[in-house]
Amino acid sequence: MANATSVTSRQGRSQFQGVFSEMWQVKATIDADSLNDGAGDNDTVTVPGVALGDHVISVGFGVDLAGVMVHGYVSAANTVTLRFQNESGGTVDLGSTTVKIVIGRPAF
Repeated sequence: MANATSVTSRQGRSQFQGVFSEMWQVKATIDADSLNDGAGDNDTVTVPGVALGDHVISVGFGVDLAGVMVHGYVSAANTVTLRFQNESGGTVDLGSTTVKIVIGRPAF
């Protein structure tokens, strides 16, 4: 498992139609492992202030995911985990790329 490097984030009081009381915009560099078909891996991004129960709203990549599915979630205080799952039918190496993540804390 590899951890994110070159992480920048912004925390603020922006609201998404009143649904979220806090939001984070995160930009980080990820170098995901090469994955054989059917294999999965997790990478983590440190995001100060996030907590269990916060929602990863979106995850965007600077490369074509080539059939790799990615799911983001807050796995612990200050930690977002990105789960990579390769179901493309072949081996995929995404290489080093920029990832942009939006996280929200529900207001309810």
